Amino acid sequence: MSDRLPIHAVLPDLLAALRNGNGAVLVAPPGAGKTTAVAPALLDEPWCTGQIILTSPRRVAARAAAERIASLLGEQVGERVGYLTRLDSRQSKATRILVVTEAILVNRLLEDQELAGVSALLFDEAHERNLDSDLGLALALETQAVLREDLRIGVMSATIDGARFARLMGEDVPVIESEGKAFPLRIEWLGARPEERIEAAMASAILQAWREEEGDILAFLPGVGEIERTRERLAERLPDVPILPLHGQVQPQDQRAAIRRDAEGRRRIVLATSIAETSLTLEGVSVVVDSGLSRRAEFDRAAGTTHLLTQRASQAAAAQRAGRAARQGPGVAYRLWEEAGHAGRPDFDPPEMLTQDLAPLVLNLARWGVTDPASLQWLDPPPAASVASARERLGKLGALDGAGAITGWGEQVASLPLDPEGAAAVLFAAQGGQAREAARLVLLAQERGLGGRGEDLLGRLQRWNGDRGKRAEASRKLAARWAQLAERASEGASASSVGENPAIYLARARPDFVARRRDASGESWATVGGRGFSLDPGSPLGRAEWLVIADAQGQAKGARITAAAELSRNDVEKHLEYLIEERTVARWNSSEKRVEARRERRMGAITLASGPDPDPDQGAIVDILVEKSVEQLGILLPPGFLARARFAGVEVLSEAALASRAEEWLVPLLQGRRDLDLPPGRFAEAALNLLSWDERQQLDARAPRQFTSPAGTSHAIDYAGDDAPSVEVRVQAVFGLERHPMIGETPLLLKLTSPAGRPIQSTRDLPAFWRGSWEDVRKDMKGRYPKHRWPDEPWAEKPSLKTKNAFSKGGG
Repeated sequence: MSDRLPIHAVLPDLLAALRNGNGAVLVAPPGAGKTTAVAPALLDEPWCTGQIILTSPRRVAARAAAERIASLLGEQVGERVGYLTRLDSRQSKATRILVVTEAILVNRLLEDQELAGVSALLFDEAHERNLDSDLGLALALETQAVLREDLRIGVMSATIDGARFARLMGEDVPVIESEGKAFPLRIEWLGARPEERIEAAMASAILQAWREEEGDILAFLPGVGEIERTRERLAERLPDVPILPLHGQVQPQDQRAAIRRDAEGRRRIVLATSIAETSLTLEGVSVVVDSGLSRRAEFDRAAGTTHLLTQRASQAAAAQRAGRAARQGPGVAYRLWEEAGHAGRPDFDPPEMLTQDLAPLVLNLARWGVTDPASLQWLDPPPAASVASARERLGKLGALDGAGAITGWGEQVASLPLDPEGAAAVLFAAQGGQAREAARLVLLAQERGLGGRGEDLLGRLQRWNGDRGKRAEASRKLAARWAQLAERASEGASASSVGENPAIYLARARPDFVARRRDASGESWATVGGRGFSLDPGSPLGRAEWLVIADAQGQAKGARITAAAELSRNDVEKHLEYLIEERTVARWNSSEKRVEARRERRMGAITLASGPDPDPDQGAIVDILVEKSVEQLGILLPPGFLARARFAGVEVLSEAALASRAEEWLVPLLQGRRDLDLPPGRFAEAALNLLSWDERQQLDARAPRQFTSPAGTSHAIDYAGDDAPSVEVRVQAVFGLERHPMIGETPLLLKLTSPAGRPIQSTRDLPAFWRGSWEDVRKDMKGRYPKHRWPDEPWAEKPSLKTKNAFSKGGG
């Protein structure tokens, strides 16, 4: 390691910190050399007698880091320096520095909490805040505190808040900062091109950089599709230029080609996802072209799926990308957005703890012995809602008990290096002797590109089984290891083979994602869990009747199926019969306004068969009628009923009280019925039966239903209007009334009408009306209704509704 890097200036401080304590935070800009220099510097420390584990956020970076460190030590990778990723491994008994992905470290901690034989853990690129890195750090800190005070933990990154990490790790943990290589970096702002597709805009920008700059070009695009379309455009214009993709689906040897200079000395163009933002140094790159976009996975709790979102890259990500151009000398970064809009981008990408599915984390914590995540040290604690959702799904899977503790089955699920549902699928298959095929199917759902493209997992599985490429072979070996682990974990379990289709085991692990087609085109699908999904109508799966969905992209409503396997009707009826139930379903038919009862055969939200139930549960029907009655009390009861009770202060007849005692007064009324087609008076009488004799007398006294006029006519009193209590009555019916009628201490509003029923006057003071405006009313009414009486002193007149002649003949 002859080249002196900026990190060497602070290595003495770092070594002293780890010699005198058990933790340190190293903040070093890109190019400082932290990834390649720190671990080798620890090898000769007196306390470092075991292995050093260096974590990397991605497989590509882990492999590249190990190869670079080994090269600097003058060795081959696999000797003192090795690596271990999910699909690849190079290590030996002599390996002292092991570069691993963060998920591998988590599994190592769960299998051996004491980390026997490990002297130091170095968390590189900690700013990326991956779920496994946060979990790995939390578990490592607990191991250090409880079991291994001698374990050294280092956190390294270019952009993290070092003080925040130091506080998390302990009071005396120092923050050590290194300078980076100060090569000049020029930024060219090309501006956004919203009218163009991203691949067209990027191809144009790359060609501009190719003409105007020197050195290799690294271009950042959001995903594999955009990379391929951009590569096709560039290949037409630059047919002799090496144009190399760099993303997770690229085979290891091709990834190495993208990282290293061209063997023939040609300028090259590397098209990469965010995989190249950190950790990697691409030799010869002095130009970066940045689309300003990134694609992130986010878990949608409503849909139960993880979908990919294309978003604006954060300012921190843009800085990391631009820095790739100035790692080895002066560089330039072309950005496809405006300088004025840069400040409006988010400062950092959100930590995965806040956006990802936490089921694997919750299961791993349960395996660790923790049911309350708050008991561990986190930079950002797991959100309570996400933890609750994860626990619910793990409970349905049988991996957690009601208290959130891991079950025996859950231990088996957690023992496999897979997400819980994938692990369950392989374990189910192991019990039936089909672990290998099920493991391959699970791997296909996770690894895009294996077996080609398309939604059909079984079709991809068939193509993959015939593929003899290196990536295919490595993937089959990985699936075989999973299958062997599942077979060992399932030893002694009763065999339960379910036939030839390995998708059945995936369906058993993901029962909520068993789906049935609901249209002729195969575009629309309904799942057992009650969610709707869409499928490309051109997909070969569109002809299937049943699917198990392994992956979908998009929002909860109508997420698009991106990976699924066909199930036959026999698969569903025979092997998923435990999901099927027969039951009577009673529901309110809004159009017919009655309860209908049907006998249904269902798988969750999917109805397999349905018909009228000749002998339904009467209790269920009455429950629905009672529920609907409570919703419509104001309509079913006679007009003013509730208002009258409220005026009288009879709380038993308030809407809230009637609703709370609904079963007591409504069940006897509605027994044997399927509708609410009863006269309002029947509902009123049923409600009044709640009153004692004294309460009923109190109601009638405080709020009588009728007003009896001096003429002997009865009129309903309105207690509901804004002017309540009020009554409408012909003026002749209240002749002779000298005192105004009262309801308790409230004057009754008299709405006086003419013989034709038209309003004359409303009053709460009848004596004042008689002696006031009556004279004007009398003159007007006398002309309109000459056959009726309109006396000068109505208070002294005998009440009667008869005409003048009839009144005279009858003597009143």
